[in-house]
Amino acid sequence: MKILILNGPNLNLLGEREPDIYGNTSFETYLEQLKKQFKEAEISFQQSNHEGVLIDHLQKADKEVDAIVLNAAAYTHTSIALADAVSAIKTPVIEVHISNVYAREAYRKQSFIAPVAKGVIAGFGLQSYALAIQNFLDDNK
Repeated sequence: MKILILNGPNLNLLGEREPDIYGNTSFETYLEQLKKQFKEAEISFQQSNHEGVLIDHLQKADKEVDAIVLNAAAYTHTSIALADAVSAIKTPVIEVHISNVYAREAYRKQSFIAPVAKGVIAGFGLQSYALAIQNFLDDNK
């Protein structure tokens, strides 16, 4: 099974940015752990701070992968365009968040992506990604 992990703005700073919220592990380090944990999956990764680039990745992935794990970061709460892109593709998408967005600022409780995603996983740290991947693999059995 081919799975794309797609991260949005500022997630390139994981391990450095607000470690009390996001932890002190870089995503590159965690990605290697995921690949070892899920050897039965072919996991690819993209990150961008730019909304249009994320949309391009979603559209391209629709023809190339079986599932998408999307952490749109702040765009989750602002981007109708990303929600439209998720809605337009056939590939299932699980929205993930490292922090529990429902325990944070009020504006983080609104997701434009959640209504068009297969599901949402939030608040389990980087483990949120593993939970999403496991769900896709379980569904693919």
